[in-house]
Amino acid sequence: MAEQVFVDERRHGIVLVRPLGRALLLALAGGTGVLLNWPASFAGAFLLFAAAAYALAAVLRWDRTHVIVTTEKLSVVHGVVRKRAATVRLAKVGTVELDQSLLGRMLGYGTLVAGDLEIDCVPRAREVSAVVQRLAG
Repeated sequence: MAEQVFVDERRHGIVLVRPLGRALLLALAGGTGVLLNWPASFAGAFLLFAAAAYALAAVLRWDRTHVIVTTEKLSVVHGVVRKRAATVRLAKVGTVELDQSLLGRMLGYGTLVAGDLEIDCVPRAREVSAVVQRLAG
């Protein structure tokens, strides 16, 4: 029987809040610098560029990180240029734990721990946890 994929999703969008917030602060500082006279305008332009690059890197990192559950394994795969994966075989998983904060319960994400693998900001955390428990059991 071929390996079947049950879940293949990006991590929850909540992971973008912190880096995009930092990029916004950089952009605000850069915008202020641009409005001032030389040499502050040069520094402001540099900060605007840095903010855009930081935001783009965060979105690419989020877009290229996937949580994958198949009939045989649970994996988190990430990377843009170089792909890396952390995987645990479901046959070797004894317990599956789900940790959700209040915000995580409200927005539907949580940290999934299966064997030695811990994945934070898993979308639809309860559903994914149930699938992993069913396949591991």
